[in-house]
Amino acid sequence: MTLRLFSRYALALLFVGAGLLHFVRPATYLAIMPPQLPQPLLLVYISGFFELLGGLGLLPARSRRLAGWGLLALLVAVFPANVYMALIHEQLHIPGWLAWGRLPLQLPLMWWVWRVMHQR
Repeated sequence: MTLRLFSRYALALLFVGAGLLHFVRPATYLAIMPPQLPQPLLLVYISGFFELLGGLGLLPARSRRLAGWGLLALLVAVFPANVYMALIHEQLHIPGWLAWGRLPLQLPLMWWVWRVMHQR
């Protein structure tokens, strides 16, 4: 298996796994949902669905670019929930270094999506 193929499958697995967790453990995601957003459970399920769809969409060449753009948009859309999680990390019993430290990881994740979506 080439490194590019491994990278694509690893990224797809990451998003599919995260998407499934939205349905298996929605309370985890509800806890980090900014309170001003309407219908938080619906938003958790919608974001999980699109993580699943985007992850699977990275695999076939003909849907890879569209899936990549969708995942980039999704990463931007969920960033406020990640910021909110960092702001309330003590209530969630999450170490501050972990809650705040994962925010800049969005950029390498977006770069990874960008790289994979341009693979042939």
